[in-house]
Amino acid sequence: MQSENRLFDDLAKLLNGAAGTLAGMGREAEASMRARTKEWLGGLDFVARDEFEAVKAMAAAARDEAEALRARLDALEAAQRAPGGDA
Repeated sequence: MQSENRLFDDLAKLLNGAAGTLAGMGREAEASMRARTKEWLGGLDFVARDEFEAVKAMAAAARDEAEALRARLDALEAAQRAPGGDA
């Protein structure tokens, strides 16, 4: 009877050790995969969301300024073409 208990104890220790080893291997594989994925995505030149929003705001401001300058230019050209214009 004592030998059966020892056999089960040894089997339990073996399975417990194997489970710990497999869990450690799983964590290591996950960390490695995360690192490789991060490295791969870093090489693709993705833009961060805040940088994208900043450039988007700058483009909108530049577009508004260009439209305002176009309106000024049209007004100046119309004034120049008008009879009695100063040019």
